[in-house]
Amino acid sequence: MKSILGTKVGMTQVFSTTGKKIPVTVVYIEPNNVLSVKTAEKDGYDSVQVGYFSVSDKSLNKPKKGQFKKANSESKRFIRELRGVNGYEVGAKIDCSIFNVGELVDIQGTTKGHGFTGSIKRHNFSMGPMGHGAGYPHRYVGSIAFGHGGSQGQRVIKGTKLPGHYGHETVTTKNLLIVDVQPENNIILIQGAIPGPKNGLLKIKSSVNKPNAKIDIEIINRNKKVESSPILKEEVSEASSQEAQSE
Repeated sequence: MKSILGTKVGMTQVFSTTGKKIPVTVVYIEPNNVLSVKTAEKDGYDSVQVGYFSVSDKSLNKPKKGQFKKANSESKRFIRELRGVNGYEVGAKIDCSIFNVGELVDIQGTTKGHGFTGSIKRHNFSMGPMGHGAGYPHRYVGSIAFGHGGSQGQRVIKGTKLPGHYGHETVTTKNLLIVDVQPENNIILIQGAIPGPKNGLLKIKSSVNKPNAKIDIEIINRNKKVESSPILKEEVSEASSQEAQSE
């Protein structure tokens, strides 16, 4: 399995060679430093522990400094374990070149936090009556009771949809298509939206449901220089000669 840490940059759009507009999310992937390795023979499962996002030493405590010193690695902000990954040694670096265009990936991120919100925004409740002497029930939750008379419940059932903390949850979006890979810029383009705010930490790994899927896609490379047609050159030269003769 392939797995790596990255940073969400933002969204843009690209065009395929067939003229289709594709909304994509730009993900920056700084090379991940391998800090330790676990194997199935010794530890019961395969994994690598990686450090991501370079920072200065003064922003780390002593235990983390010692961990990076032991692995002979520069200081990193995040330390994460990538399970199911093997074939690396301590000190190696994992970059975005492990992925190919057309692969499907699962992306895990932390959604945007919205703080303490009401039930209308949090659970998509309907608004209350806005007029006819309604008072102020516009954004009320309404009754949370259940049962009738003496059999009415004397508690609030777990899971009742009420106001509360909304967002800032770990979410995985599955089967997203890799549209472009740019190892020279440490960037990959992924079709569609990805959970989390800009500059949010992401875990990108091979699709669990469709690990062998391969979709043919090619986008227009606007940085590639296109040679002018010889026919066009002849037309331009003829037009310039005619203008010179007329003068």
